[in-house]
Amino acid sequence: MTGPADPLPSDWDETTLAARLPNLDIDVRHRRAWAGDAEQVQITLTATPSFEAVGRMMQAGNPMLLWLRMIEAAWAPWTAMLTPPTARLTDPKRD
Repeated sequence: MTGPADPLPSDWDETTLAARLPNLDIDVRHRRAWAGDAEQVQITLTATPSFEAVGRMMQAGNPMLLWLRMIEAAWAPWTAMLTPPTARLTDPKRD
């Protein structure tokens, strides 16, 4: 009986680095092509707040107001397109 088959050979030489901090994960991947001058570097940061930090954020403000502001920010580009150009050019502070 033979051992497990070798994985398929890759066209890339890959090096991976990972660091784990209390609220932050850092992953760095460096890839270089065996043939040619292609090279890639990928850095991934994953931050996770603690339950205590999320609780403080929720206590500091109104969760419904926070949700409303997030929805307004998401729809802002679309509502700007629907607003007539003349309404966008007028400034009530100048009148």
